[in-house]
Amino acid sequence: MLKIELKEITIREIVDGYKDHGIDGVVAYGGKLNVRPAYQREFVYNDEQQKAVMDSILQGYPLNVMYWCENEDGTYEVLDGQQRTLSFCKFHDNQYSIIHNNVLRQWHSMPYDIQEQILNYKCMIYVCRGTDTEKLNWFKVINTAGEVLYEQELRNACYTGTWLTDAKRYFSKNNCAAYAIGNKLISGHVNRQDYLERALDWIKDAQGMKKIEEYMLLHQHDPNALELWTYYTSVINWVNALFPKYRVPMKGLKWGLLYNKFHHIMYDPVELEEEVKKLMADDEVQDKKGIYTYVFTHDEKYLNLRAFTDTEKMTMYERQEGICPICKEYFLIEQMEGDHITPWVEGGKTTIDNGQMLCRNCNRRKSSH
Repeated sequence: MLKIELKEITIREIVDGYKDHGIDGVVAYGGKLNVRPAYQREFVYNDEQQKAVMDSILQGYPLNVMYWCENEDGTYEVLDGQQRTLSFCKFHDNQYSIIHNNVLRQWHSMPYDIQEQILNYKCMIYVCRGTDTEKLNWFKVINTAGEVLYEQELRNACYTGTWLTDAKRYFSKNNCAAYAIGNKLISGHVNRQDYLERALDWIKDAQGMKKIEEYMLLHQHDPNALELWTYYTSVINWVNALFPKYRVPMKGLKWGLLYNKFHHIMYDPVELEEEVKKLMADDEVQDKKGIYTYVFTHDEKYLNLRAFTDTEKMTMYERQEGICPICKEYFLIEQMEGDHITPWVEGGKTTIDNGQMLCRNCNRRKSSH
């Protein structure tokens, strides 16, 4: 049965014993508080947000209520409030400066009476006791009304364990290994779990799973995340080998899904580069990011080829006097579609000289051949 108790705990008590051990976690409150449990997001407050926390404290304004979990051994974990806790712990540790009375100051240069004011500030903290399932369910509930958690952050809350702890070492720390080798290809932020989510989305597809949760549940208590890391490095190495010349449109593509489908096929990087280069220079291609999927599938839908404008369609329609050149029937312009006489794949351009208006049926039949 989940038990909840409201406590007033001073900043003096919380910052006591504060220590950031990097990938091994952050502790405070005399070493009894785990500030960053495995299910928590990494620190995401920017400088202005940190300073806003300190400004609230100096003004005597109440911070939002925080939530801790009490473990059976008498230690605690921050369930909600990590960002605020780290903001005042970091300031007390002289890790950033704030402006006080128009003077830029770190903790060590603050007047003694102001230091005491900060240390005596009382934080309102709900402390809960219960099973892991009860605590994690509560974590999801209380975050619904706060800063929106990303989907992967919520998954981390449900599947905490040895596997997740090791996976975050690879994928969730600032300047982690996944970022070091994949930042040119992956969009998002490591500390909001984007890299971890991307790798999981790819590997669950490779293993025929429909949801990321399936993979996390299956491996929750594995001793490490080496399988995921090995897979991720294989994807990144495959992309770098096939496309040694980096271009900005490569960032953010679903490389793992392409790897799953095409990595067993032998490709010539020189030929791929020539094709990519040609497509990049083709002003008919509107979606440059789609080029990298196209060179594997050769499906023109990924290129978003330039279409005839309404004005061009009207010009072609009037030129044909509404007659479809294939079936020789008359149609309203709304019943016709713009068509390339010489297809793009054969070098045709989107110009009036290379255009015609076909009725829908004729255009569909032509496109299917």
